[in-house]
Amino acid sequence: MINLPSIWGSVAVAGAHAYHATKGAVRNMTKNVALTHVADGIRVNSVHPGYIDTPLTQAQPPEVNDLMIATTPMHRCGQPIEVAYGCLYFASDESGYVTGTELVIDGGYLAQ
Repeated sequence: MINLPSIWGSVAVAGAHAYHATKGAVRNMTKNVALTHVADGIRVNSVHPGYIDTPLTQAQPPEVNDLMIATTPMHRCGQPIEVAYGCLYFASDESGYVTGTELVIDGGYLAQ
């Protein structure tokens, strides 16, 4: 199982408490389900995208887009394929000893 709650489950933004709470809930649920089903051989992990170039982000006002890019250490939007590669790793046999883990794909945003 691969969940995609985003980085907004790990940080707070004033006025967006409900949105961030849902992301945090998925983050914690992932860990709980991983422990619940580890004996069944089911691996459960989560991928946490940052600011990714999608129709949703493209619809943002230019000043929001500029701010997100400026505050991301890699100074660009991530690409959907970069998130897909993270999911591919979790779905592959190469991650056979990985469960309850978070993979952050955010251009360094949470490292700040």
